Amino acid sequence: MVMEEEIVIVGAGIAGLATAVALRRVGIKALVLERSDCLRASGAALTLGPNAWLALDALGVAHKLTPRYPVRQKARMMNVATGEVQEVSLLRNNKGGPITVHRKALLASLAEELPSESIRFSSKPISIEAQAQEGPYTIGLEDGTVITTKVLIGCDGVHSFVAQKLGLAEPIYSGRMAVLGLAVFPEGHEVREDVLQLLDVGKRGGVVPLNDKEIYWFISFNAPKGEAIPEDPQEIQKRVIENYAKDFPPTYTEVVRHCNLSTLTMTPLRLRLPWDVIFGNISKGNMTVAGDAMHPMTPDLAQGGCSALEDAIVIGRHIGKSFIDNGKLVPAAVAGAIEGYVKERRWRAALLITASFMSGMAQAGGEGGWFMKMFRDSIFYRFLFRKFMGIADYDCGKLPLMDDQNKTH
Repeated sequence: MVMEEEIVIVGAGIAGLATAVALRRVGIKALVLERSDCLRASGAALTLGPNAWLALDALGVAHKLTPRYPVRQKARMMNVATGEVQEVSLLRNNKGGPITVHRKALLASLAEELPSESIRFSSKPISIEAQAQEGPYTIGLEDGTVITTKVLIGCDGVHSFVAQKLGLAEPIYSGRMAVLGLAVFPEGHEVREDVLQLLDVGKRGGVVPLNDKEIYWFISFNAPKGEAIPEDPQEIQKRVIENYAKDFPPTYTEVVRHCNLSTLTMTPLRLRLPWDVIFGNISKGNMTVAGDAMHPMTPDLAQGGCSALEDAIVIGRHIGKSFIDNGKLVPAAVAGAIEGYVKERRWRAALLITASFMSGMAQAGGEGGWFMKMFRDSIFYRFLFRKFMGIADYDCGKLPLMDDQNKTH
């Protein structure tokens, strides 16, 4: 079976769906290939800063989510060893504060904007061949289907097949792992914090109530490279309670005990080195990457999903302008548009990777080093944390909607 498409997006995660929505809003149809048999919901929940909500507003989906979730106004940081608590404001001047949402709800809100035939599930690429420098590209799928496309955008995550084809260096292990999940209390819970973070030596945990019955929780910790991840979610839950969070307050372990095991995820935290983003091949002709396929980062500033949404708007703006100006997708013009997208995103992505990693190192407090613990407790949260959070005060711009362009011609 051979199919012909204008644009193919690999991966139906946040970056892939948002990019498809952005392109659709400028009049371009794209086909999204997803290797799973349904939308991926791993991750349970994620926190979206003001930059993400500006992007979601440009995509026309913010209004679906904001009535369902409260703005997080403050976070309480508790030193597990001493019991000392610091309170940090999360509000960003006139830009509001972060909002934590169900990952599944975000994906569904984006998917609803697309025709059902725009997403092809159970579609894993196993080969990509360029017929010329600027395409078209021939994609071979595991099921034997062959697809040709003028433009190829990889949104296929940390271990991106498209990024490999571009020659991007592999992401590296950060030295830390994370476990996260969604706790469910059918009768309701009594956690009234906006955000509670628990700080220990080399460990950081947190709880964020999503509503009266659900709490998003996480823990990150230093771990040697190659540490085995249990396949049984009950074993992961047991490790968190009896090992990783054994010194945490009972309220935290009680949340973990209520975890819906189908939402539980344990993963090594990886990042692409900033200089690989700055100097690496983010694009070749009409092939490029977005989201974690371009800039995997640690979750310490909650910017992974936010930056993927930024990518979608920027690539939609550049390709959309080319499409509107030419009345169709002209390969040479699209290649120039992709170059513009890459130029706009390189340094922003490198900054986010660097700031997230540095924030994680500071918040972990080091392995027994008194200076790092003092720096975290006395300097970082009191004076630097809000400056790091200021990275979310960013507007990626709007999309060149067809109606707006028609008014000017």
